Amino acid sequence: MTIENVFYEWEEGRRRLARADPADLPALERVIDAVISELRRRLGGAFSVDELAALYTRERTDWCLDLAIATAPEDPRAWDTATVAEVAFGRYAREAADYAGGRRI
Repeated sequence: MTIENVFYEWEEGRRRLARADPADLPALERVIDAVISELRRRLGGAFSVDELAALYTRERTDWCLDLAIATAPEDPRAWDTATVAEVAFGRYAREAADYAGGRRI
């Protein structure tokens, strides 16, 4: 999978989140925050977009479902791992050392 495809998937997650039922947003945002926290733990300090994309493509987002269930056990709509994982990875990409406004430097 190319980096462009990865960015496209992350952007698709953002679009799905924008279309989500407003009543679901608090739970979805809690899960997104939990995924971002786990990404920080997994990647540590400084990281590159390529490292983040490699984590995304290598491990996919299967681990995000367990995290979503643990974070929002009362709200199965927040378990949409395609959306929450893609949004979380996309948001976390902004913290990459080589990220500049939606693309790699």
